[in-house]
Amino acid sequence: MQILPTALPEVLVVVPERHTDPRGHVSETWSAARLAGAGLHADFVLDLASVSVHAHTLRGLHFQAPPHGRVKLVRCGRGRMLDVAVDLRSTSPRYGRWVAVELTPENGRQLWIPAGFAHGFVTLEPHTETLYKMSAPWVPEASRAVRFDDPELAIDWTVPHDRLVISTRDAEAPRLRDCPYADVP
Repeated sequence: MQILPTALPEVLVVVPERHTDPRGHVSETWSAARLAGAGLHADFVLDLASVSVHAHTLRGLHFQAPPHGRVKLVRCGRGRMLDVAVDLRSTSPRYGRWVAVELTPENGRQLWIPAGFAHGFVTLEPHTETLYKMSAPWVPEASRAVRFDDPELAIDWTVPHDRLVISTRDAEAPRLRDCPYADVP
């Protein structure tokens, strides 16, 4: 398993080793021992899967307010997606900075997103399946979103905004500066 850095040191790309033969391949996508050996710790309690029927479906930027923050390990089971993490920690010198990584079944990459970061993605192909491991359950009253097109974040989603398929909640989310509980210590 390879652990690769991103422009945000806490957000990492996890690339499982693939064992390939004429039948296909097998990968160990998560190992508590291997990740702990790399200094990454999370007691995952929940697995989620979402399928986005349309290309250019945007979900996010989501997070849970303290004390309900959670670590996410995200991968693409089918299709292709651009996965984004935004630093929401007010004490961080990288507050408001973001990183984006393309995830596909072919590249096998996963994104490790710690608590204190917002998460979102845009699908680049129809019928994209997103698979998540979470270190804490969903707490509806702690659920928050930051606006995907906040000009101060200036995230390059690689898709023109008028072509996005997006929920009303995400389209109407507040900007980072106006988001309650986005100032995560």
